[in-house]
Amino acid sequence: MSRAPFDFRARFWIFALIYTIGFVAPWNWALHLDGRGPDASTWGLLAMSLAKASAITVGAAFNIVLALGIACAFAGAWLRTWGSAYLGADAMLDPDLRGSTVVADGPYRYLRNPLYLGTMGNTLALAMLMKTSGAVFTILAVVLFQARLILLEESFLTQRLGAASAEYCRRVPRILPALRPRVPASGAHARWLEAVLAEIYQWGVAVSFAAIGWRYNAGRMLQCVLVSLGVSLVVRAFPLQRRQPAGQI
Repeated sequence: MSRAPFDFRARFWIFALIYTIGFVAPWNWALHLDGRGPDASTWGLLAMSLAKASAITVGAAFNIVLALGIACAFAGAWLRTWGSAYLGADAMLDPDLRGSTVVADGPYRYLRNPLYLGTMGNTLALAMLMKTSGAVFTILAVVLFQARLILLEESFLTQRLGAASAEYCRRVPRILPALRPRVPASGAHARWLEAVLAEIYQWGVAVSFAAIGWRYNAGRMLQCVLVSLGVSLVVRAFPLQRRQPAGQI
């Protein structure tokens, strides 16, 4: 284990701050970049633009955009859960950097950073509920912050694991998944219950979009997102099953 830089140790709260700023969009108080009303969310604007650019109704356009949001939310939740199952929730939640061997199982055979790609899916879904300027800010901020975290982790693993990490990085894509496994499985066993509990917020967001999205109420969906966040914080207060991490983070 190695003492990590502050931004890595505080990554949960930095992500929370980014999303909060995106939803509040405080610059609108002075600049008034975004419209007002229930259709002023990115979801509404995308749907209206799609309806105007095609021969479909506004309702159908709302459903198409919603379907894309649901797909992003579920894809993100699944990818993060799959990655956490092999990485170990304790390592995923640890504020410090860890690594004893290279993880070469589950999604880590296809890409090096499934957790961050999963977070991006969740971010794209949440951005639908934000005003446009807030959505643009959030997506850009998350991309830049995750790039910073990836570089920190790769530098740590290269120093810690040497040639094994370098060879893994050479063979496995960083963020865009390969179509076929790039490395053989190492035989690690997935901890699915541990992973689902660790990613309960992600699943809460995905279920919220699928369950109440048909009401076309971005405010109500945001309330469900906040409930999911609260449940995840309660789960984090109780220690998940602890084990030595099987590899990189």
